[in-house]
Amino acid sequence: MNNESLTIRAYDEATDLHALSTIWFEASRLAHAFIGEERLSKQRVLIEEKYLPNAETWVACLQSTPVGFISLLDTFVGGLFVAPGRQGMGIGRALIAHALALRGELELEVYTDNTQALRFYESQGFIEQSRRTRDDEGQPFDNAHMRLTR
Repeated sequence: MNNESLTIRAYDEATDLHALSTIWFEASRLAHAFIGEERLSKQRVLIEEKYLPNAETWVACLQSTPVGFISLLDTFVGGLFVAPGRQGMGIGRALIAHALALRGELELEVYTDNTQALRFYESQGFIEQSRRTRDDEGQPFDNAHMRLTR
């Protein structure tokens, strides 16, 4: 990827909702397969109706096409997702750098079974603060709480 071709812009619900929902779903099917497709399908509705409309979301685009996004709730990263065919190209790093420049510090939770994401966040300098054995819905999926400061 040519870094000059990547742009990061504010989310526009009118034009981005479907594209970001699709990126979220496709990336989640790979990264969170342990959750199950039925639960992911239900979560997708929440992504579209609750999470994207209520978060500050930044969209990474290549030639004006959305390829990833980061959603912030103050300093908390509610989600960072990159289209599966675009992972490993620096898009996630660029989104983290953008959010860190805006906030000065970031926090997030990541499923520990998502070892690729856990390694990615560690490579970006996030430090694990704690773990819990159940997710937000009370399901038995370990989550690591991580923090990054400049």
